[in-house]
Amino acid sequence: MRFEVDGNPVEFEARPGQCLRTALRESGHSAVKMGCDAGDCGACSVLVDGMSVHSCIFPAYRAAGRAITTAAGLGTPEDPHPVQRRFVENAGFQCGFCTAGMVVTAAGLGCPEGPLSGRESELAELMKGNLCRCTGYRAIRAALGEPPTPDDPAAIAPDETVTTAGGVGAGVGALAGARIVSGSEPFTLDLPPAAMQREYAADFFAADRSRVGDAADRPPTAPLHIEVLRSPYPHARIRSIRTAAAEALPGVHAVLTYADAPDVAFSTARHELRMDDPDDTYVLDRTVRFVGQRVAAVVAESVATARAAVQLLHVDYEILPAVFDPQEALRADAPKLHGDKLESARIADPSRNLVAEVHGEVGDMAAGLAAAAQVVRSVWHSPRGQHVHLETHGGVGWLDDAGRLVIRCSTQVPFLVRDELCRVFGLPPQRVRVFAARVGGGFGAKQEMLAEDLIALAVLRTGRPVQYEFTRSDEFTAATCRHPMRVAVTAGADVNGVLTVLAVDVLADTGAYGNHSGGVMYHGVGESVELYRCANKRVDARAVYTNNVPSGAFRGYGLGQVIFGVESALDDLAHALGIDPFEFRRRNVVVPGDPFVGAAVNEGDLMFGSYGLDQCLDLAERALLRGNDVHAPGPEWRVGTGMAAAMIATIPPRGHRSTATASLLPDGRYEIRVGTAEFGNGTTTVHAQLAATALDTDVSRIVVRHADTDLVEYDTGAFGSTGIVVAGKAVYAAAGALRGLLLARAAEVSGVPEHDCVLTSGGVHCGDQLLGATELLARGDLTARAEHAGSPRSVSFNVQAFRVAVQPDTGSVRILQSIQAADAGTVLNPVQCRGQVEGGVAQAIGTALYEDMRSDHGVVRTQTLRHYHVPQFADVPRTEVCFAETADILGPLGAKSMSESPYNPVAPALANAIRDAVDVRLDRLPMTADRIWAALRKKESR
Repeated sequence: MRFEVDGNPVEFEARPGQCLRTALRESGHSAVKMGCDAGDCGACSVLVDGMSVHSCIFPAYRAAGRAITTAAGLGTPEDPHPVQRRFVENAGFQCGFCTAGMVVTAAGLGCPEGPLSGRESELAELMKGNLCRCTGYRAIRAALGEPPTPDDPAAIAPDETVTTAGGVGAGVGALAGARIVSGSEPFTLDLPPAAMQREYAADFFAADRSRVGDAADRPPTAPLHIEVLRSPYPHARIRSIRTAAAEALPGVHAVLTYADAPDVAFSTARHELRMDDPDDTYVLDRTVRFVGQRVAAVVAESVATARAAVQLLHVDYEILPAVFDPQEALRADAPKLHGDKLESARIADPSRNLVAEVHGEVGDMAAGLAAAAQVVRSVWHSPRGQHVHLETHGGVGWLDDAGRLVIRCSTQVPFLVRDELCRVFGLPPQRVRVFAARVGGGFGAKQEMLAEDLIALAVLRTGRPVQYEFTRSDEFTAATCRHPMRVAVTAGADVNGVLTVLAVDVLADTGAYGNHSGGVMYHGVGESVELYRCANKRVDARAVYTNNVPSGAFRGYGLGQVIFGVESALDDLAHALGIDPFEFRRRNVVVPGDPFVGAAVNEGDLMFGSYGLDQCLDLAERALLRGNDVHAPGPEWRVGTGMAAAMIATIPPRGHRSTATASLLPDGRYEIRVGTAEFGNGTTTVHAQLAATALDTDVSRIVVRHADTDLVEYDTGAFGSTGIVVAGKAVYAAAGALRGLLLARAAEVSGVPEHDCVLTSGGVHCGDQLLGATELLARGDLTARAEHAGSPRSVSFNVQAFRVAVQPDTGSVRILQSIQAADAGTVLNPVQCRGQVEGGVAQAIGTALYEDMRSDHGVVRTQTLRHYHVPQFADVPRTEVCFAETADILGPLGAKSMSESPYNPVAPALANAIRDAVDVRLDRLPMTADRIWAALRKKESR
């Protein structure tokens, strides 16, 4: 068939049942993304004869004779469409994976004055088919022309407007912005067929693609494709797999089973210290422990052929007993998931399905209870949650001309993936290269090795390039999720509202494998308890194997679940004592000079590098008292307010390293090389700002290359909010060291004393001489190197407040006002930092009110986005973001981390506001309308 794409004729032979999305990508149009393939997310949106459609559910044959427009056809980075320009000017994206589809949908609204232009009230309806997981939608609303209401407290401040230039403190927009909005910024699998294997040089500045297309970086042929046969049983041993029929299918290159995989156990979790996680996983295992686990993989010429071959595999299973409740899994007679593992696997007690545990007490619990005027005891429940990064897990691998294994993947941790691939496959590090292009969101899920090991096995087995891409259903059923937790809290205080006792007892369901289980458990019961001064504390926590889908790293890393319980309990305690919840926190939170006390007194490297919690409490309280002139929908709605506080260490414990280099380039620009991946966290822009500040220049003269184990030096990875406080500190130090080298070289060349040489954006002024790159490099390379080891560590604070309305007859909740006060230290980029807070609040609203990943006897029933309520435009209010004025003595130029932490206090603040409105305590997430309604009916029946 023939059709037109972005003004160019295309001839394409559509397969029966093929959708337009795959037809477009196979014909080289990579601006069209795969986010769901079910018509739910809008990442694949295109215009068909001017009308916006989801190309993943639009039959390809219906495109015959029609004009298709993708984001790339709307405009170019140099000449963007007005909608694309507005998205850049308003920072209407973070990771950017949804953006190409978003701008297409907006452009299809057809209003020359702006996408909304008189239709502002219809925004939620007009854009309901496009999801964004990162931004919280406020910036997108601004890009679409929605004006803030008069005197809106959530309106952005003048210093938070987007600029294209500046150093630290300026709201510099994403440096890849023009390419993102035009669909030309490559994500992991965004490589057109004719140049499928060209490596993307991770330069986030326009028009510098000097390394793209280097023959050494191009695999010899188009990739084969992997399809996986997954277990239908929660627990079984594979007796045999018959593969002959599948292997005989034309186009099949290999069928991989446990017999083909290395007999090396590892963990999919990636940390600086690999010993932090149990070695309980194999590339392909003879025992399967959850529904959805890999059983075998087919490598074939096409996805369709691989899927057909999977259907020809015949597996004989011995079905084993399974356990799905973590409390039952601890029983002596429960099925043992990893009873065969050796002590070297680092599992606390395989005979009890216990992955990890912590128990500790400070003070005297009995004395604390006796001294309490009021005691609260209750149990809170947090369910599984999906990250819903719109770019699914995946990658492509090949052997380069030297026979080295190369993996291009959607990862937050390229160096840690490389090192574990080397260990599993017995390869030296110099024989493996791992790199990332722009990553379409992560939220902790891409701190795992979920695709790269299978890609490596397939490449090494076939000798051919191989591609593997998770479907959205795979993300729900075979990737990791947020740890479900049961959190029991006991809290008591005296008549003055001073805590006398605080105890938590946590039971975490780690699922079938122990990746991140220990870290999430320890972190969850860390800062959530350490935030408060109390003479008598006790912590008990256990992470337990079950035959459920594995849990893993998720934004907040366990704190969100435990803080939900602790902050809800403290609110009930304050209510029982008749003390305002803000005042109750003021009387009990830690202040500089206090020790951090959880299961024990923290005598490690955690310290107060700065302190802004007092300001955060004041800012949130004042905003809540001021209000925002948004009222309940009607007189029958009941209004309440609630708040919660949170603390988080700015860096994960036990080491986090980053090395950066800074060099002068021959054209006068500066090159920064650093390992941190860019996945919407904004670190690439901030790294450029830090370097520009150190070198007295502008970000336009900074080139950043990153996330490539061949190109940059070691970096632990982009997790734990370390992109600024670890990698950024290394970047700033390297740029500062380069500044010293430049001045020393200028003095050497000019004969002018170094203290009389002045570095400017145009070069180094030495008296009446101006030395540029040519003169400075004539005597040799100028490169500086610096590193940071992630210690000591500071703490950040967040306070969330809500005013809500609840409809008692239906249980519906309407958020009238949302406020977050954040202690981020020096705000290096107010636009990006605000965006991180807004996005964290929006994601947490989803956790609190909507998102529930339901399963039944190990079978995940929630397998599509339409059955998993990710917040849409209509669900997310504007959040007033207030920054405390602090400067941290440990962070670069006083900055602290602010990516994970905004998420943590949101759910309890909402629960507390609902309780204030209708006097019922919701102890289970999500707090859906039906659960609120049921709680109200139960209260009435008493």
